[in-house]
Amino acid sequence: MNPTGRLQSGRSLGTGLAAAVLACAVLPAVLPPYWIYLAISAAVSAVIMQSFGVIVGRAGVMSLCQMSFAAIGAWVVLKLNVMGAPGGFFAWLLLGGLAAVPVGVAIGLPALRIRGVNLAVVTFGFAVSADIVWNSNPFPGAADLTMLDRPAPFDGDGGYFVLCVIVFTVIAVALRAIGRTRLGLSWYELRHSERSAAAHGVSVARSKLAAFAISAFVAGIGGGLLAGQLSMVVPSNFAMGQSLALFAVAIMIGPHHPEGAVLGGVFGAVMATIMDKLSLPQDFGGVLFGAGALLALRSGLSQTDMTRMRKRERDARKLLDRTGDEHPGDAPAVVPAPRPPAGSGAAGGSAPAALKVTGLTVRFGEVVALDAVDLTVPDGAVAGLIGPNGAGKSTFIAAATGFVAGYRGSVELAGARLDRLGPSARAKRGLRRTFQTTAIAPELSLYEYLTIGSGRRLPRAEADELLEFFGCPPGDVPVSIVDAGSRRLLDVAAAIAARPKVALLDEPAAGQSAAESLALGRRLTEVPARFGVSILLVEHDMELVQATCAQVTVLDFGHVIASGPTAEVLEEPAVRAAYLGTADVPAT
Repeated sequence: MNPTGRLQSGRSLGTGLAAAVLACAVLPAVLPPYWIYLAISAAVSAVIMQSFGVIVGRAGVMSLCQMSFAAIGAWVVLKLNVMGAPGGFFAWLLLGGLAAVPVGVAIGLPALRIRGVNLAVVTFGFAVSADIVWNSNPFPGAADLTMLDRPAPFDGDGGYFVLCVIVFTVIAVALRAIGRTRLGLSWYELRHSERSAAAHGVSVARSKLAAFAISAFVAGIGGGLLAGQLSMVVPSNFAMGQSLALFAVAIMIGPHHPEGAVLGGVFGAVMATIMDKLSLPQDFGGVLFGAGALLALRSGLSQTDMTRMRKRERDARKLLDRTGDEHPGDAPAVVPAPRPPAGSGAAGGSAPAALKVTGLTVRFGEVVALDAVDLTVPDGAVAGLIGPNGAGKSTFIAAATGFVAGYRGSVELAGARLDRLGPSARAKRGLRRTFQTTAIAPELSLYEYLTIGSGRRLPRAEADELLEFFGCPPGDVPVSIVDAGSRRLLDVAAAIAARPKVALLDEPAAGQSAAESLALGRRLTEVPARFGVSILLVEHDMELVQATCAQVTVLDFGHVIASGPTAEVLEEPAVRAAYLGTADVPAT
């Protein structure tokens, strides 16, 4: 983020803190008692909405049991109150949140195997089971009417509202800080593509479980606050129907932003009063929430996402106008990249292997996608992998990077076997890949995406160097206004930013003009020396392959039909028959 971006971020935080202080100072003094009580309900609901913001808004997981986590927090607070445990309300509140964490992790385990509606059914099943448990076993203190006393100096309604706002603000600031880390940014990538996240070295399992754990903690805190508001709770306060309603609100509004959590809390607190004033059934509010959620799902963006994105896009276009880059991704015309020396890399037989794949065989049922494929990427070189559509090129990349399990053969990176490792582990060892179709979260900026790809907080100068080198727009520009060609270049930049040993690039020049493709070729030839990354390039653009690759391997129906120096391989009759036909290869 440039100084302007940091200034805007600081202003946003300052505005939020100022609004919280103003609410604490003004609302308790001007609102009548009933509306102060509703304000407390709104603040408590806003805290619980933040748990939906983590798991639904950021990670994109359909969780319908957040109120069950809140019930655990309330149960712990009330139990400690009945026991007269030391520490007081604040310690009990923290323990209530922590008690919900292991349950959240346990509920998150199915998310490692299933997703979407199937996962929603699992979480809803837990909510139903929790309802049965709470209705069979009263909350602590309910049987003998043991009340929970609010802590001084927050024992009055006005004071307790202030406490709830403080807790909400602390959680919002903490989540904001987490959201700027690689973990927080990885949640956005998980929401759009788990495969891309794994290819960037993100542990999908750890990231999902962390989202469940943090969301359960926040919900548990919200449940403890609700217990403090009511002094004694009943199962209906945490009914599964409330989880459904709040889930719909989360989809509609977007509580992963503080203003969205506040709006969600206000809607949840005052909707019953509004329905009563309009003489409408209480269930009608849920119908409205459901309709709003459907509209948000159709557009793919919540209301706060849409509002924020429009503002970011306006600011980004002003930035592009100032930098003279009105068309992101347009690369300047350059002279063609020079043909690599025929004796470089493995073509000359002198360079050690950065990546060595031996006997790679992949079967899908009776179909043999790859049959005993051998391929070597020399250290410090750009090698090519070509072949007609359906030859097995993408399958090769998927298997080598761990996305295809059960293959036969071996994959060695700098002499170390990777065959027992999954995609994220291979990425961390230094084997990165890109995909034919990019799936980059549009709400991220280019800087943020480089942070995910690199696995570290890049120095600003290094990030700017990468973006400039690959012809990408400025780093503060959101991905939402970047064209498809620039997104492919950004994907390549993110792979190179990690400084892997080998990067496997799957058709990075697709959708680009001839001039842009040649510009990319020039950049790729410089990557090994400039960034220390060897490259395996999968491409259909023969001019780009000739200009970039010192050696090339040709696949046809899963078999290697030729391998060696690029110029020699492209002249072989078998290659021309299988891939190039009878037309001459354009000279570079």
